[in-house]
Amino acid sequence: MTRAAQDRTLVLLRHAKAEQQNWDNDHERELTARGRRDAAAAGRWLIEHGIGIDEVLCSTSERTQQTTEAVWSSGCPEGEVHLDRRIYLASPERLLEVIHEADEDADVLMVVGHAPGIPSLAELLCDGEGSVEGHRKMAEGFPTCAVAVLHYAGPWAGLQFGDATLERFHVCRDDA
Repeated sequence: MTRAAQDRTLVLLRHAKAEQQNWDNDHERELTARGRRDAAAAGRWLIEHGIGIDEVLCSTSERTQQTTEAVWSSGCPEGEVHLDRRIYLASPERLLEVIHEADEDADVLMVVGHAPGIPSLAELLCDGEGSVEGHRKMAEGFPTCAVAVLHYAGPWAGLQFGDATLERFHVCRDDA
C-alpha cells in the first residue's frame, strides 16, 4: 500500500470553555476551570477510543494551546504540536489550506481551533457521509470541547471538501 492510499484520521477539536469576561484581547483568553477539566476529558475520550495523535495543528490563541496541553495532561500520547496563527478564527477554506501542509507521515492529525471554522470544516469535509448518529449530534451543535473524528484516505495535501466521512462526534465534559 502506498503512503497516499493509507487510511488517515482527522480529529477536529474546538477549544474548551474560555473566560467570557475581564479580558481585553480575545487571543489571550484563558480556559476556565471547567474548560481545563473538559479538555482533560477529551484526552481521556481519545485514549478510550484508541486514537493516538501523530501531529497537532493548533491555533496560537491561549485557549487552544491550553486545551492541547490539557489533552496531553490526561495521558493521551503527545503528538508533535505546530502552532499556526492562520488557524486563529479561520474559515474552513483557510483551515483546509493549513491541513494541506501537514506532515505526510502523520496518519492521525488533530486540528485545535475555533468556531465557526472547525464546525463548518467538519460539515464540509464529510458532506453528510459517515455516522448517521454522529451527524445528528453534530447538527445539534458543536459546543466548546466538541470533537469530530473523520476518516480520509489519501495525502493531506489532496484533502478536499466532501472527501471524508464522519466516524464519530462527541462533546467532551468532565462530569466530576
